[in-house]
Amino acid sequence: MHTQLWNKYLPIIKILLKKAVAAEQNLQLNVTDFERAGIARKAGNKFSFSFSNGRADAVIASDLARDLVYILLQDKTAKEIFMQNDYVISLNTKYQLSINFTGKNNAAMESDMAASVETAAAL
Repeated sequence: MHTQLWNKYLPIIKILLKKAVAAEQNLQLNVTDFERAGIARKAGNKFSFSFSNGRADAVIASDLARDLVYILLQDKTAKEIFMQNDYVISLNTKYQLSINFTGKNNAAMESDMAASVETAAAL
């Protein structure tokens, strides 16, 4: 239902996901976009969910959040980012999207370690 809205912001969100490894990233979303999509300004529009090992939280109550997760997981680049790193993504009532890096997931760390060992062995 809100997929067109999130598709508009997808390229920026992917850039911010990469930058979030160094520091928390915030994106001020255009309130008018949400009003045009029929989403009124209310406290119910805030959400927070996490990605771990390439998967989002099991329970996401907000339709707005569910649509964002759907768009992110349909994008090949974003899905690869989520397979390598863990994040918390949240939206506050002022339509500010925050992206926080919470660390590398275990599978990515094991893969990186194996690659390092192979490189060291080759030397």
